[in-house]
Amino acid sequence: MAHHRGQAADYYDAQPPPQAYGGQQYQQPHPPQQQWKGSDHMPPPPTYNQNFANGDSKPSFDQQFKVDKPKWNDIWAGILFLAVAAGFVAVSGISIQGYASTYGFNGGGIYGSDNTFGLTTNTMVLFIFCLVVALVFGYGYVSLARLFTKQFIWITGILNILWTLGTAIYMLYRHYWSGGIVFLLFGLFSAFCFWTWIPRIPFSVLMLQTAIDVSKSFGHVYLVSFLGGLAAAAFGAYFSVTLVAVYVKYEPGNNPACSTGGNCSSATVIGLTAFITFAGYWITEWLKNTIHTTISGVYGAWFFAPNNPAKGATRGAARRALTYSFGSISLGSLLVAIIQFLRQLCSIAQQSEANSGNIAASCAFCVVRCLLGILEWAVNFINRYAFSYIALYGKSYIQSAKATWRLIRDRGIDALINECLIGPVLTMGATFVAFACALMAYLYLIFTDPAYNRDGDFTPVVIAYAFLIGLQITHCFTVPLSSGIDTIFVAMAWDPEALMREHPELYHNMVKVYPHVQQAIHA
Repeated sequence: MAHHRGQAADYYDAQPPPQAYGGQQYQQPHPPQQQWKGSDHMPPPPTYNQNFANGDSKPSFDQQFKVDKPKWNDIWAGILFLAVAAGFVAVSGISIQGYASTYGFNGGGIYGSDNTFGLTTNTMVLFIFCLVVALVFGYGYVSLARLFTKQFIWITGILNILWTLGTAIYMLYRHYWSGGIVFLLFGLFSAFCFWTWIPRIPFSVLMLQTAIDVSKSFGHVYLVSFLGGLAAAAFGAYFSVTLVAVYVKYEPGNNPACSTGGNCSSATVIGLTAFITFAGYWITEWLKNTIHTTISGVYGAWFFAPNNPAKGATRGAARRALTYSFGSISLGSLLVAIIQFLRQLCSIAQQSEANSGNIAASCAFCVVRCLLGILEWAVNFINRYAFSYIALYGKSYIQSAKATWRLIRDRGIDALINECLIGPVLTMGATFVAFACALMAYLYLIFTDPAYNRDGDFTPVVIAYAFLIGLQITHCFTVPLSSGIDTIFVAMAWDPEALMREHPELYHNMVKVYPHVQQAIHA
């Protein structure tokens, strides 16, 4: 595997040494003059077992990456996660029972409902369509990355811009001003970002091609991606049914479910909807980060011992993620889920205020949403590399976050990360699918014209949840691609000598497209 030649090597061997990045000239790769020994500001050295690197016998994942005691970390977060998940199941069961008892009143499909005050079976069918769109587009997006790696970044950026602007124009044409303006701003911002990213594309293409080359011949990366996407879609369906059932069971009005002893009130609907939304974010974040941690273990095993990688690396990494690191993954996912939940509330409030004509309140919610978006980006940035660290070394979440940040800062790898667009590009792709789901939801509401939405009050809520479903499911599909690159960065920061010793071609090509890499990893 050390001399593996894939698309990345074939493509970059044909390229002349670039003159970009401040006019730095390409130099032949050379080993560092002095091996890094760590410092008082750095975490302890990695614990991977170098004795197995070129041995005759294949080690297991646990042998290659030993976990020091205590092995179980952040147990309280894992218990809290399980309690919230159990609460979600309880709310779901009670609500679905209420929906089943009034099935005829809410209609058996798209039409035929007598419900004029809340979500119905019509909405359930809508969310099923959203799930299908997210599943097909998400899997197709990952397949596109495998087949057209070099063009992938360009295709993603251009399609995302065109789709977002097209959605905005259509909504404005239909006089849905709040949604159209939001999508228009997103489209213009995406176009600006993509334009500024163009000089960084060669380095990002190299890293993406390297991750895909490894995934084709090592581990079960795409199997994990596919199963994770299916699990996300299954939970999305379960969440959609639960959301509609809560409205059917507890929405006040001419509701036959209220006569069977249900505590029908707007406060109950708001409270339960808020709880299942938060639980839904936490569960999907946990699923996404479990996939990320599993794939990080696979890439770590390849990076440090490509000639003798651990046997059963995928199973070993998954087992560790679901046992020793379960609490740590739950804790990191909780932080993101809280921020995402608050952003979702701001999004719904913003669209509702815009529909009612309160422009000042709508702008205020928009500002708060942007600030929460920045905070979410910062937490996700730490999480990506902290979970890669957790996958290999089994530390607690706080230890991993601190150690990873100091590692990246002191080793200068932040320069490398800043030059890689894969994270933003994959986010663009997930956002593209989310926009597609949101547009489909909007068209569905227009053409089916359900009785409960004649005045358009439910349009912001339905579109927001359709966007959420598309975004979360696609993230589960794309996580394995970004996980491999994140792990390479973390492992490269720990042991730059391993990069040059075990992967000379990769290092050679990295220096070609980004000469500053020599200073970055030798700092």
